Amino acid sequence: MSQMLALVIIVFILFVGDFIAVRTKAWVPSIFIAAILFLLGYWTFFPTEIVSIAGIPPVVATMLMYLLITNMGTLLSLDELKQQWKTVLIALSGILGAIVILLSIGTLLFGIETVIVAIPPLVGGLVSALIMSEGAADAGLVSLSVFAIVVYVMQGFAGYPLTSFMLKKEGKRLLGLYRKGNLARKEMAATTETIDPEETELKLFKNLPKKYNTSYFKFFRLAVVSYLAYLVSTLLEPVVSISPLVLCLVFGVVATNVGFLEKQVLQKANGFGLAMLGLMLYILDGLKNATPSMMMDITFILIGSIVLGVAGMYIFSFIIGKILKVSKELAFAVSLTALYGFPADYIITNEVINSLSDNEEEKDVLTSHMLPPMLVGGFVTVTIVSVVLAGVLVEFL
Repeated sequence: MSQMLALVIIVFILFVGDFIAVRTKAWVPSIFIAAILFLLGYWTFFPTEIVSIAGIPPVVATMLMYLLITNMGTLLSLDELKQQWKTVLIALSGILGAIVILLSIGTLLFGIETVIVAIPPLVGGLVSALIMSEGAADAGLVSLSVFAIVVYVMQGFAGYPLTSFMLKKEGKRLLGLYRKGNLARKEMAATTETIDPEETELKLFKNLPKKYNTSYFKFFRLAVVSYLAYLVSTLLEPVVSISPLVLCLVFGVVATNVGFLEKQVLQKANGFGLAMLGLMLYILDGLKNATPSMMMDITFILIGSIVLGVAGMYIFSFIIGKILKVSKELAFAVSLTALYGFPADYIITNEVINSLSDNEEEKDVLTSHMLPPMLVGGFVTVTIVSVVLAGVLVEFL
């Protein structure tokens, strides 16, 4: 198979996944459709190395992962997280709940290695799934390497309907209060998931004419920060083992706050879409080792892990919600953002709001109370915590 034919086939599969996700308003995740089509391809006519043939070998995927995680760090604003401190605590408690239940009950049922591999992709996104998949493969755990990807592919099916149900209950409660005159519109704080953030001043380059801040200069600075994270990880190795990918996240935050990187630097360098394309293809490449019998073998473990993880999220978010005087419905919905993150959290919240009222003023009130915590929750869980978790837990494989 030629390189360009391989590229056409696998990118078309991603497009089909996106198309179906749009048609079903994200109720059928694009990654699920893409994974099914990849599996069918591997079981029929795909060359085993179709992703590498298309131009995304492991070394390229690793480079993209470094750049993407460092870019994630540029999104974090400590001021914005302070405004939603209750949401942050609830999101963290939900993840803690999933970890506690899985490490206790899950370990008894499935074994410690399975649970370690399951946790980061269950409470995170693409990057954490890839870290665990690679870690399991390096440890010679082929079936668990596939399992990490399958958990990431399937987690949304638990998260979407549960979140919608909880948000509808919360929305009806808020509408009842508003119609009785007991609820006002809340001023919406800027969130970390705002699509068009204002340009962050590059304090270290304030005298640099804007025309010199080219895409290559943005890529250069991003690569420098990523390399420093790798270098520090290597230097610390004799003392303590810290994943360079975790340090990429930390260094991205620091570099943005000191004015070395701007927010969303990869997007502004016009490289985010291609980087995500490469990383998505690489994680689907992990399914090449999945045989039909292997998929049957991990089905019970998959369902059990998701059920236990979601149960832990509910119990812990309910407790912290009671303490912080946040409704159990909103607290659970915020915790569930760990199963899908942005943009699904934005889409589901808006769908629910539109289904509850046709009155624009009522919609505005519901949006002001429900959207900010959902967006911040998704950012905290998927972008920050899951990457750190993956970097820590992968060392135990």
